[in-house]
Amino acid sequence: MSSNAGTIKIVEVGPRDGLQNESKILPPSDRIQLIEKLVDAGLRFLEGGSFVSPKAIPQMENSEQVWEVLSGKIPEEIDLSFLVANEKGLERATKVGVKSIAVFTATSDAFTQKNINRTVMESINDFRPIVKAGKAAGMRVRGYVSTVFGCPYEGRQPIEKIVEVADALLKMGCDEISLGDTIGVAHPRQIKEVLSRLRSVLPMARLAGHFHDTRGMALMNIRAAADEGVRIFDSSVSGLGGCPYAPGSSGNVATEEVVWMLEGFGFHTGVDVEKLLTLGEWLEAKLARPMRGRLFQSKPKLLNYFEA
Repeated sequence: MSSNAGTIKIVEVGPRDGLQNESKILPPSDRIQLIEKLVDAGLRFLEGGSFVSPKAIPQMENSEQVWEVLSGKIPEEIDLSFLVANEKGLERATKVGVKSIAVFTATSDAFTQKNINRTVMESINDFRPIVKAGKAAGMRVRGYVSTVFGCPYEGRQPIEKIVEVADALLKMGCDEISLGDTIGVAHPRQIKEVLSRLRSVLPMARLAGHFHDTRGMALMNIRAAADEGVRIFDSSVSGLGGCPYAPGSSGNVATEEVVWMLEGFGFHTGVDVEKLLTLGEWLEAKLARPMRGRLFQSKPKLLNYFEA
């Protein structure tokens, strides 16, 4: 990578995807403070929460409050998105004036049946009116695709199915598609194979990589995806969250590690690593558990890390 390799868009998923997998439930006031600290560290694209049943995901209860407080405090250019699972979720988002939503499906029928009791195509058909209504209301819509690189029930996924699902989401109106390595089984060669196929039919500028670090391969996979032209990556501060289908796995890749690596290769992210590491200390106190991130654990040696 050259010293002017370009700009990478980091999408911070900790406040939603990360916290929803934490055993300790943070109140809206703490979730609001977390997002404010992330914005202060330079993150401009963030998940704010989700409009789903609190019985299913109690960690995301009162997401309306998170939006209502932050919408009047954070700069207008901050994209704070909220996951919606159905039309009721969209109604809740619309009622409070949310400007950015996300929907989710997968490449695996077995996974979607276990997760939302739908086949992949049934889930896509369910989301068509939601995306249409969201776009009509002026919302930005992001589509998440799980199990792209492997399913805990079906194994490796056919590239044709990945293309079919991503294409369907784009055609229904999604502005951006996040390709998820849900259980962290991807490797660089597979990344290149999938992306080279996707590139022939879909605009790379609208694809994002969402890699889990279950097997310690997330950073290598991000590097491989960047080599293929991907310029959007999801990550979670301090590696918040885990993978519910792989007990003991580390789950989401840590934002500070992604930024550290990409900046080292000459990309620009606009994110302050030092502030993220300080935020990790705050999270340790709030969640009453140690942060697992390798960079966080080695932070005393971090000073002046990119100086010549």
